[in-house]
Amino acid sequence: MFRRLREDIETVFQRDPAAKSVIEVILCYPGLHALWIHRLSHWFYENEFYFIARFLSHVGRFFTGIELHPGATLGRRVFIDHGMGTVIGETAEVGDDVLIYQGVTLGGTGKEKGKRHPTVGNGVVIAAGAKVLGAINVGDNSRIGAGAVVVKPVPPNCTVVGVPGRVVVRHGVRVNPLDHGNLPDPIVEVLSKMMERIEELEKQVAREELAV
Repeated sequence: MFRRLREDIETVFQRDPAAKSVIEVILCYPGLHALWIHRLSHWFYENEFYFIARFLSHVGRFFTGIELHPGATLGRRVFIDHGMGTVIGETAEVGDDVLIYQGVTLGGTGKEKGKRHPTVGNGVVIAAGAKVLGAINVGDNSRIGAGAVVVKPVPPNCTVVGVPGRVVVRHGVRVNPLDHGNLPDPIVEVLSKMMERIEELEKQVAREELAV
């Protein structure tokens, strides 16, 4: 158990350049507190002590602003940075070495029973405000851009941005996990294509006027 706690603390130092000391990490990182509370609540959930599990989860949500359903499965070295407003649903599965920022939702899309939340592979980064919805898979080492809404499966080693989310990098140059500013902007791409089309139409109109 102590080895696992030490691993959690080391993960914070690896992921967050703002971390200065062990005591600061232990006392001042709500994402870490949420994970520790979740481990306990998940144990109770697995052993069918559902009320205790949900109560502990509720306590964790109250103190951290992070809502992790006790039924969710979280891997090793998961780091929730800042984390306020993050929600992870009951049947969600999160792999190892996953980085999650604030306001992320791993949610369902309806009232159906059974598997209804995402499965996130190893080494995935989910940026601030992203929503990954439904029983879909997000492949290993993929990147979900800030504010993206993902409702379709994501292959491994891809970058997804936009609403709805779409793959913009596949097995290409990997984006620095902390450098969200370098993610492609789908809105800019659409506007650029529109401007090119407008210029073509203007030239065509000018040629027709000259012909007349």
